Amino acid sequence: MLSRVYSCAVVGLEGVIVEVEVDYTNGLPAVIIVGLPDAAVQESRERVQTAVKNAGLHFPRHRIVVNLSPASIRKEGPAYDLPIALGVVILAGFLPQEAIEGAIVVGELSLDGVVRHTRGVLPMAAAARANGFKRMFTPEVDASEAALIPGLEVYPVKSLAHLYDHLAGRQLIEPYQPSSIDLPDPLFTPTDFAEVKGQEHVKRALEVAAAGGHNVLMAGSPGSGKTLLARALPGILPEMSIEESLDVTRIYSVADQLPAGTPLIKHRPFRAPHHTISHAGLVGGGNIPKPGEISLAHRGVLFLDEFPEFGTRVLEVMRQPMEDKVVTISRAKGSLTFSANFQLIAAMNPCPCGWYSDPQKACTCAPAVVTKYQKRISGPLLDRIDIHIEVPRVDYEKLSGNKLGETSETIRKRVQTAREIQNHRFANSTDIVCNADMRIGEVRQFCQLQPEGQSLMRAAMSQLNLSARAYHRILKLSRTIADLAGSEEIQSPHLAEALQYRPKIMIG
Repeated sequence: MLSRVYSCAVVGLEGVIVEVEVDYTNGLPAVIIVGLPDAAVQESRERVQTAVKNAGLHFPRHRIVVNLSPASIRKEGPAYDLPIALGVVILAGFLPQEAIEGAIVVGELSLDGVVRHTRGVLPMAAAARANGFKRMFTPEVDASEAALIPGLEVYPVKSLAHLYDHLAGRQLIEPYQPSSIDLPDPLFTPTDFAEVKGQEHVKRALEVAAAGGHNVLMAGSPGSGKTLLARALPGILPEMSIEESLDVTRIYSVADQLPAGTPLIKHRPFRAPHHTISHAGLVGGGNIPKPGEISLAHRGVLFLDEFPEFGTRVLEVMRQPMEDKVVTISRAKGSLTFSANFQLIAAMNPCPCGWYSDPQKACTCAPAVVTKYQKRISGPLLDRIDIHIEVPRVDYEKLSGNKLGETSETIRKRVQTAREIQNHRFANSTDIVCNADMRIGEVRQFCQLQPEGQSLMRAAMSQLNLSARAYHRILKLSRTIADLAGSEEIQSPHLAEALQYRPKIMIG
């Protein structure tokens, strides 16, 4: 008697329903798995046999064929252990087929039958609901994650025996009820802006960046506070909406980086990869493509310290995601698209020794070395960065003083007010949440300049030799500065401030 159990695969960031068919065939006792399984799925044969026996059930001494359909999708990971074991139990006559109707089953089995954590449960649950399934049996540790999807009954399963007793009607499992306790998000604890002494103009630039979602490049000598300022930025970013939280949580679930005890990520991610990272680690990739750092920074901050030290190829592959807000990874077997709407914050020294143009310490680098070092960052990449700001050294009086600056909470209120203006402005758009996301059509509609502003912009285009991309980015930045000032129109002072954030000398 053929048995059917439904499970789910994760392709990119989306779940795909998989039908697990189990039946007998002629031949010596064995378990054969077909349907494009990877090595981890093939190894489930031994795990399932031992787990079924240790659950107190008889494993049939027959030749058993397990088909994972559709066969065109590669099945990876141990998430199919539990549905395969359940299919064998139904095939052996211990449970009726009707016991598992309308349900999705996922979970890895240990040899003693305990159900272990499975990555990608959130997109699996979303796919289950989208395909009309009413129930989902998941590992106990992942039940809170699956329960984020409304309209789906989630049953936390401790072991194969636990699930068998439930389906046989011996000891029912209660559906998971989400806790009302607000669990902390351990992803990142930002620095408070009040702890940063001096650098008021840099704080202003970061406030503008946070208000509009703009990219920033900070340049300054070692120890001037670039890293500290970057780590303070998440503290002034607006809170994520529930849609954004689910979007970010889906990526972390697929990447298997969701913190334990945190089913929903509520704070914006902050990612700071080392400059030795590969391009696949940054944008994603591998034989079976996985999200990279730019996707893990989705809706948050990607901080690249020692910017010129990153490999040229690593930096250049970011150009397309910075424009399109997604990254597409193509392989011979197909293409996958991952979300990558991140805010880039980069920091660099002006030269290899770090003291070029420092007023107190002499630079030991030759002019040609300085030029070569700065040219590691290409002109097209620099053109995609809205705010270029110099971070000078802080003098003793400011460092030793007891006076604290504005707190992150105070700055965050102004940022939140500006974001609310933008939310109202883009209420009819589904993919634009801040000024930095505007396309050319929105720039033309919402970034009109007055005659004085047009004259100023005309002069700036000529003197700074700005590209068309830089022109539109300046207008977006001006719109953000106007929003912070509560102005409906872009005034000349707003445009002048945006222009001062452009690099004085274009490199490339």
